[in-house]
Amino acid sequence: MENKEDTLFIRLIPYIDRYGILLLIAIMLLILHLLQPDVFFSWRNITNIFKQISWQSMLALGVFMVIVTAGIDLSVGSILMLSLMALAIASRAGLPWQIVIFVAPAVGMVCGMINGLGITILRMPHPFIMTLGTLYIFRGVGNLISGGVPIGGFADQLRSIGSGKIRLEWLYGEGATQYIPSSLIIIIIIFFIFWIFLNQTKIGKWIYAIGGNPEAARAAGINVNRILILVYTLCGFLSGIGALILAGRTGSAYPNAGLQSELDAIAAVIIGGASFFGGRGTVLGVFAGVFIMGLLRNGLNLMNVSVFWQQVLIGSIIILAVYIDVLRRQFGTRK
Repeated sequence: MENKEDTLFIRLIPYIDRYGILLLIAIMLLILHLLQPDVFFSWRNITNIFKQISWQSMLALGVFMVIVTAGIDLSVGSILMLSLMALAIASRAGLPWQIVIFVAPAVGMVCGMINGLGITILRMPHPFIMTLGTLYIFRGVGNLISGGVPIGGFADQLRSIGSGKIRLEWLYGEGATQYIPSSLIIIIIIFFIFWIFLNQTKIGKWIYAIGGNPEAARAAGINVNRILILVYTLCGFLSGIGALILAGRTGSAYPNAGLQSELDAIAAVIIGGASFFGGRGTVLGVFAGVFIMGLLRNGLNLMNVSVFWQQVLIGSIIILAVYIDVLRRQFGTRK
């Protein structure tokens, strides 16, 4: 028989699932404010956090859809780098910015489609294998077309996507320095669109169904392979959007762009409540997970913590988040 403490914990699980991440954010905000009272809640620092997570949030959203199908995409950082290099080459070639702006998302879509087709047509035993291979392939192609050197010279219109500012003089008065990053507006719009897509459309419900039980989804008449190709294509597309935002922030394309960012994206998705076993998670949870990762890095940087200790801490958080997901499934089965 279960004791009273065990029964109480099981009853609390739905509330922990729903509100635990909000409580974690509140605790982190409080601790960081206490540790850095003069800096952390300054307008400059808060906007810096949102600018830092802007392109990473695009990768996390794409990885989230893949993980919902019980898959994985290790190539999103390499897709971002290849898209960024293609964007820079098109811009340096003198193409109008109205055309160049579509280069990165288009390259990302093609890369994502290659992943999806490879996984389904080649009948890979797990997406890990295909996307591990393309992680190297896409980054190698990016270095080949660029010569492995940084490329700059983006048009101001392109740079404004990632570095533009919406001044708040209408709120704070003339000459006010407060502003909202344009990249934050882009994040909100794209996350809202994909929230509608995943929650209000038939295809979105099919994506969750495939992650829950692919064989049952096939039996229900869902074309699983076609949906998987779509999911990986959209994942690549979002990596291309991330490249577009990053181009605005850095003003150049460089060979190390997106290096190991797939790990941060996966960590954010799992911290946000998605399950490695598929069929579970929310778009808002992804945003919360990305925000937590941003808070963590920002706070550690403000305290001058070594980047090596940051890697140790983030790796530990990933293991803890997956372990919590395992416990959640175990207790969920016992209910």
